[in-house]
Amino acid sequence: MSLTERVGARPVTEVAWTSNTSTCPKNFTQISITEDGATANFTRSFAMKSGYYLCYSKDLSGGTVVSDIQVISEKDSIPHGFSYISEYLESRATVSKKKRVCVRLVPVGSVDTAVVDVKVTLKSKMMLQHYTCVGDIHGYVLWCKKGRFSGPVPQAKPRNVSLDLNNFSLDLPPAPLPLRPSNTPPLPPGRISRRRGVLNPTNNTNKLADGSGITALDGVPFALHPKFDIQTNDTSSQVNTLNNIHIKSVQDIENEYGYTFAVEEFTAKRTRPSVQTEGTTTSQ
Repeated sequence: MSLTERVGARPVTEVAWTSNTSTCPKNFTQISITEDGATANFTRSFAMKSGYYLCYSKDLSGGTVVSDIQVISEKDSIPHGFSYISEYLESRATVSKKKRVCVRLVPVGSVDTAVVDVKVTLKSKMMLQHYTCVGDIHGYVLWCKKGRFSGPVPQAKPRNVSLDLNNFSLDLPPAPLPLRPSNTPPLPPGRISRRRGVLNPTNNTNKLADGSGITALDGVPFALHPKFDIQTNDTSSQVNTLNNIHIKSVQDIENEYGYTFAVEEFTAKRTRPSVQTEGTTTSQ
């Protein structure tokens, strides 16, 4: 086994027909001579004005590789996953449709074995070692070699070093300071915490001498006076008070608070006494 076979060869990425070297794309290799030493021009009919050659490419820029090659006749349907090869021909050249060459293209990252070489021989008893016979077409025999292939070596892209890297420091940033009582958010007004850990941070009289920011009352649990604790009070008196409540009806309210204004009516109808003066009688 050669060194190329052990490390892997570049895979074939496309197979196509071409009229001559002028129509063959620059990234393709044209098979002009067969392994027998004959011209590999697929011209076997007098009706054809111009011949054509087989060519292949190993350009991996398309991201696909040829995993298999088949030769089918015009009566056969194309296999699943295969496609006919491209044609780079002159305007007057045509390819015979009696037999067609089709390939199967797969993503380069999905397989590690693909077609790595393509050769053509005359239709004879000549055999190519390590190659697989694909089929005969117009008096020629198409061969392919499959094997493990090596993908392109990724190249590091050059980067422009910014001038800001001159001020770059490898020193780690300082660790964040622990949360101190002075950094705690204030409680909203009207709300009293049932668990108060610290007093007013502005009061420095209770702080210890070590400068740690911990006051003398840290850790002392906060509790309410029993008379203000609703949960500990006896609720029996409240229950008795609720039971003694009498709900009055509309008639009870009318009877209790009804007022006839009889006194005012009697007072208004009462006659005023008259006061007799000298020569004149005045009604009071």
